[in-house]
Amino acid sequence: MNRVSSNGRGRASALLIGALLLLAACTKRGAPPAFPAPEVNIVVVQPGAVPEPFSFSGEVVSYRRIEVRARVEGIIEERLFTEGQIVQPGQILYRIEKTRYVAALESAKGRFDNAQRTLARLEPLLKDHAVAQQDVDNARAEFEGAQGAMAQAQRDLDDTEVRAKIDGRIGRTLLDVGARVTGAAELLTTIDRLDPVYVTFRPSSDQLLAWREDPEAREMLRADGPLTVHVTLPDGAELPRTGRLDYLAPALDAATGTQEFRARFTNADRLLMPGSFVRVTVVGLVQRHALAVPLRAVQSALGRQFVYVVGAGDTVSMRDVKPGPWVGNLWIIDEGLRAGDRVIVDGVQKVGPGRTVRPVILADSVAAPHGDTPAGARK
Repeated sequence: MNRVSSNGRGRASALLIGALLLLAACTKRGAPPAFPAPEVNIVVVQPGAVPEPFSFSGEVVSYRRIEVRARVEGIIEERLFTEGQIVQPGQILYRIEKTRYVAALESAKGRFDNAQRTLARLEPLLKDHAVAQQDVDNARAEFEGAQGAMAQAQRDLDDTEVRAKIDGRIGRTLLDVGARVTGAAELLTTIDRLDPVYVTFRPSSDQLLAWREDPEAREMLRADGPLTVHVTLPDGAELPRTGRLDYLAPALDAATGTQEFRARFTNADRLLMPGSFVRVTVVGLVQRHALAVPLRAVQSALGRQFVYVVGAGDTVSMRDVKPGPWVGNLWIIDEGLRAGDRVIVDGVQKVGPGRTVRPVILADSVAAPHGDTPAGARK
């Protein structure tokens, strides 16, 4: 009985000693080490001059549009163009029935020949007083009248062929073969000159007011000024050339409260077609004292936009911002940041509000973009 009790106490003592030894070993190894603070790249926000493009809806209008009309009346015998084709100056567009005009020219020529012979017969007799001065004067007047009538008859005959006056794209014909033209009062078709071409756009009254309050903008926003105009085509492609402002309306449109701006573009490839709508971006204006951060620093979630800011003790906080336009690799921040804020650019996937980080300045991310980059224009 005593031997059994001694054995039980021995086993208990052995288990206790083992537990103490295990606890001692754990104490020597210590607790698991804490994770080090993640390294993130930041920019220190400072006010500076940032190019600020502005974007508007625009419409392509022809540089010049002429109306094609016939100077004579008659039946259209032939139409020698396809609607929508490019025509050249002097190209025949319509032929009008010419029988009456041929007859009129022949009659005028006969009258002219008769008057010319009469004048030639009477003038030599005047010096011998064989004919009265009045008869010679009447013969000369008849000759000049016949000469004018013949010239007019020739012009009328020539005008039975209606020709293009400029190069450009011809529109839809309003009168076709078999129709009767009653004269210049009737419009036959139109021709739009396509090179060069105009693009018009209308900034809002609020935008115009903001520009007027900026002396630098007022100086630059003028015809033949330094600003360049970029165009995005309806299919989203960028027009491979820029235009210049060549006209600003002198007054606001009373109906819309907007002012018409017009830019001129070369258009040899005819990518800009009158009547089409495009996106216009005015480039060259600069926002002074702007706060800007790299594009990738701005995060979006659940309808809000924010940045991560490194505060006191290198602790991260989330800051809601209101971005303005972006240009190149920078996004102008209208609201939410102050000068001196440290904004995380790279490494945002490793951080969260309240976490401590190890910030490293990312110097190249604050380089100003080129001023002629039109992307991200303010609307």
